[in-house]
Amino acid sequence: MTPDEFLTALPKVELHVHLLGSASPATVAELARRHPGSGVPAEPAEVAKYCEFTDFAHFLAVYTAVNRLVTTGADIEALVAGLAADLARDNVRYAEVTVTPLSHRKTGIAPRELAEALDSGRRIAGGLGVELSWVFDVSGDDGPPGAEATLDWVLREHPSGTVGFGLGGPEAGVPRRLFRDVFARAKAAGLHSLPHAGETTGPDEVWSAIRDLGAERVGHGIASARDPRLLRHLVEHGIPLEICPTSNLRTRAVRSLAEHPLRRILAAGVPVAIGTDDPGLFGTSPTAEFRMCRDCLGLSEAELATLVRHSVAAAFCSPAVAAGLLSDLARLSLARSI
Repeated sequence: MTPDEFLTALPKVELHVHLLGSASPATVAELARRHPGSGVPAEPAEVAKYCEFTDFAHFLAVYTAVNRLVTTGADIEALVAGLAADLARDNVRYAEVTVTPLSHRKTGIAPRELAEALDSGRRIAGGLGVELSWVFDVSGDDGPPGAEATLDWVLREHPSGTVGFGLGGPEAGVPRRLFRDVFARAKAAGLHSLPHAGETTGPDEVWSAIRDLGAERVGHGIASARDPRLLRHLVEHGIPLEICPTSNLRTRAVRSLAEHPLRRILAAGVPVAIGTDDPGLFGTSPTAEFRMCRDCLGLSEAELATLVRHSVAAAFCSPAVAAGLLSDLARLSLARSI
């Protein structure tokens, strides 16, 4: 088995992927052809150029423009089916997919239509050998009222596979503490707290996600590397970070891979789940992320296997799914003698 075959064979878990951002350039181009005048290119090669982000604000602008192309339940089902097929090709057995219901409501998708499309897509994924769960989030720029509306939708519709409540979108000027009450309500209803923090802001927002929102995992959280006390807290309390190296590079959250703090975070003992964030928009995949960790960040095969174990431990999957993943990983590790 070659080193690249090992990467492909790794039984993977994906805990940080946004449904909308998973759309490939071909899918985005097809959606754009259905909506002439949207401003989004209608050819895959042009979509790829369109997604050459200059900074995080530019990324959010493109993400919003693509969101406006998704206007029906059929579009949602197509996104889920496409993501599931991509995950299956990368040997991802379990994924927690972030969906932003309020964004889809703004494009005219009815609440029940969205829930039914997600249920249908999840069944398609299961037929491909991929179990999907849902993390429903609100974009920070929709504020606490948007978060309340999102939670109301989740509790009313509760699509099968629902596991968590999240907070994404812009961080600057959107303190995590503003969402304290709605996250308390979500946790009381049995949803796991899975907010983004510390992607484009500092360690204080990661602290806030933990203290104010009761974060059980933190999306991105790379700013944690700048605060040794925070790193110790993450280790002592077993709070994983969902780190997406390509995303951080493409949105300019880090200027270069040489400056990426993943190695420092791992050296501190923090559990890390590697994610793709928006693989369609960023031109990446789970296997590509592991390859980047190996080739550009210098992680060994044993360290990559440890990242998979971290992801399994951090996932809200069934014990049977977790056991199957760990068993397959153990067989692969034995074959590689790592």
